[in-house]
Order: sequence, then structure tokens, then C-alpha cells
Amino acid sequence: MRLTLIGYRGCGKSTVAALLVPRLGIPAVDADDVVEQRVGTSIAALIADRGEPAFRDLESEVLAQLLAGPPLILATGGGVVLREANRLLLRDRGRPVIWLDAAADVVRARLAADPMTAVRRPGLSAADPLAEVADTLTAREPHYRACADVRFDTGAEPAGRIAERIIDWLAEWNGSSATPSEHSS
Repeated sequence: MRLTLIGYRGCGKSTVAALLVPRLGIPAVDADDVVEQRVGTSIAALIADRGEPAFRDLESEVLAQLLAGPPLILATGGGVVLREANRLLLRDRGRPVIWLDAAADVVRARLAADPMTAVRRPGLSAADPLAEVADTLTAREPHYRACADVRFDTGAEPAGRIAERIIDWLAEWNGSSATPSEHSS
């Protein structure tokens, strides 16, 4: 089995992936961690040194390699859906694709509380990363929706409950969703 988690930074992809490991018996991999291991530096430093296009190229390469490998729970980077080729790859080889979402205020609070935000999560514009959350969530929403088989609101419940709800959803998933079903509380 393969399972892919998509969603904006701070929506709980890595946390939920780790909670799913003992339930599904397959490893979790964080795509951002793989990117950082490949370049030997943080994503923020990679973008500062080589630019966002170089990061997005490597992100796409890592996504293709991970989705071609053994079964796993893949926590993607928040912007992986920006490239059409990645969206197609997610729909073709990453299913089921689970979209973890949260309201902008929830995401801002999580990012502000995370000491790694400044180091690992660069702003996408000249704006402060916390200031751009609402606009970026709105801009990416159609891309997440295009890839997802299901959506869970991680702002309403703790990560452990979201993991349980994903397990319940997986038991019913038939692999043929055309549009994401909503599983928010």
C-alpha cells in the first residue's frame, strides 16, 4: 500500500504520517527531509542559494523517485502540487492522496509556535511566512483539490484523531474517487 499526504505547511502531514506507521505497518517518509538530505542543507538555504526553481526541480525528482519505490506513507512538501506534472504523478502513482487542511489562523499559529519555521520554511515572497498563509492557501486550494481523494480538516481535531479517521476512511475507500470527499468535523 502507498498513501500520500498533501497540504500546506503546518497542516500536520509529517505528524499524521508518523502516527499512521504502526497502524499501517509501512514506513513514513517526509519528502522535504529527503530533499534536505540530498543537498546537505535546509530548503530555506537551498532556495536562498539556488532559487525556488532549483528547489522545485529537486522536489519533483524526489517525488517521482519515492512514488516509484516500495510502499510508504509519503508526507509531501506543501508546494508539490504547484507543478502540473507533480499533480498528475500524485493522481497516477500516489493514491490514495489525502489532503490535510486547516484554516489560515490555525496554520499561522502552528507555524509561529514551531521554532523550525524560520530555518526550514522560507517565505514564498518578500512577505513574512506568517503573513502570506491566507493568500497561499487560497491560491493552492484548487491544486490540492485536483489531487486529493479525500480532505481532512486538521484544525478541528488532534493529529491522533485525524490518523484514526484516515484509517476508517481507508477501510471504505474504493480507489475511484473523482473529487475529494470532505471529512471535516
